[in-house]
Amino acid sequence: MSFQDARDYQILFLSLFLVLGIGTKDWTLRPEMIGVAIATTILVQVLASYGTYLYQQRRQPNDRAFNPSIRSALITALGLSLLLRTDHWSTMMLAATLAILSKFVCKWKGKHFFNPANFGIIASLLFTSDAWVSPGQWGAVGWYGLLFAGAGGVVLHRVGRWDTSVMFLVTYGVCLSLRDLWLGWSWDVWYHSLSSGSLILFALFMLTDPRSIPDARGARLLWSSSIAVVTFVLQTKLFLSTGIFWALFALAPLTVLFDRLWPAPRFTWTPPSPSDESCLEVSSAQPEDGGDFLPSHP
Repeated sequence: MSFQDARDYQILFLSLFLVLGIGTKDWTLRPEMIGVAIATTILVQVLASYGTYLYQQRRQPNDRAFNPSIRSALITALGLSLLLRTDHWSTMMLAATLAILSKFVCKWKGKHFFNPANFGIIASLLFTSDAWVSPGQWGAVGWYGLLFAGAGGVVLHRVGRWDTSVMFLVTYGVCLSLRDLWLGWSWDVWYHSLSSGSLILFALFMLTDPRSIPDARGARLLWSSSIAVVTFVLQTKLFLSTGIFWALFALAPLTVLFDRLWPAPRFTWTPPSPSDESCLEVSSAQPEDGGDFLPSHP
């Protein structure tokens, strides 16, 4: 890896978390499922990107090189491997396939608005009977929290989306504190609820996908705080442990509305040189993913 692209760091950290979780948390994750997720996402990414490339060349021929964005597919595969559990290969293949296709189908003006891994998780929960998510698999973060925060900080610093994570965690924390004060619970309950490893991972690596979230900072703050409130309601009122994933899925389309209300430059993974104005125009108009990638994120 060159590590000139923020996605290189994300791939490294997500891989580290996956190895760490299997090694220290004794997850019942079969290695072949990771292989299925990686192989499927890369294959679908290449095929969909190539199909999009041929379609664009037929409509408006240019000298733009074919770029399948393998980094994008690998990040999606690692995200699915970290969060999704299933006993059948077909379910993981379905989740991985729909995750990648969501980037090419569910988009507006060249920008997808669903986080691919999140889309694949929700789709597998809806369409199969053997998929599940275990939000408590990391337990309370403890020293994992320092690792997550450090790794997430590196990625968010490079993509400039730290505000989204902070607003989500602050809003969610305020909601929890108001509930605990109303019920007369101690601050230990608040700390335990806010120190979930899965919650921190979600806030740092899934919620901050720069290619699918609103472009303007104010819009991102409103968007992430809304997701935090919906997450709080789903978890504390409807007792839905996977509320964070459902909240992101339900509110993801708001990105389209917020980008229209608050226009801002679109994020690109490899911004051109400031002196190359012509490349800047192409970069802002053309998604770099062959149809648009997730992010990444982040």
